[in-house]
Amino acid sequence: MNNGQSVLVLAGALILGLLGGILGAVVSDKALHPSEEDLITEFYDVENAVHVSPHSLRKMMEKGDSSYVLVDLRSAQEYEKEHIAGAVSIPAYKDPDTSAYGDIERIVGGFEELPKDKGTIVYCYSMPCMTGRKIGKMLAERGIYVKHLGIGWNEWRYQWTLWNHEHEWNLTWAEDYIVSGKEPGAPKKAASKACPIEGEFGC
Repeated sequence: MNNGQSVLVLAGALILGLLGGILGAVVSDKALHPSEEDLITEFYDVENAVHVSPHSLRKMMEKGDSSYVLVDLRSAQEYEKEHIAGAVSIPAYKDPDTSAYGDIERIVGGFEELPKDKGTIVYCYSMPCMTGRKIGKMLAERGIYVKHLGIGWNEWRYQWTLWNHEHEWNLTWAEDYIVSGKEPGAPKKAASKACPIEGEFGC
């Protein structure tokens, strides 16, 4: 290789290095200082990936959709008293007042036994309850990914009109979607309760 060729190779390498550095700086700056639009996009990506609308879940229950497993994280005592129809119990509480977050092997083992071909949705006591978030983090760290019901037991049981459409208030009742005992049970379905709104944005 003569001197002219060496200079060309060196110049080319220098130009490629500069371009790579500039590109790296732009990407790094974007990652360290995301725009407001980037943050909004990320927020909605996360919300849609993690949360399940209780209204959508109720409609899935009415249709007999079996593509998911619903998990109640409250204590076994509370689950047996009443739970959302179809939910299985993997308690993150020993009793209503005592968490069992430290019982990692049992909790993770319970989720590992769930069907692998179905999505998993968890719920706990209420919308602000941290139990689902803590258990979700515990599971994600072990390669198990769950979604969260957008509300908790309290809203499902006692605030039915909070999250159902107004025209449904006299067509659906919480009692039809709640069961007692150690078994998951099933919702009471009635064809007369069909949603009058068709399409993606229906009931």
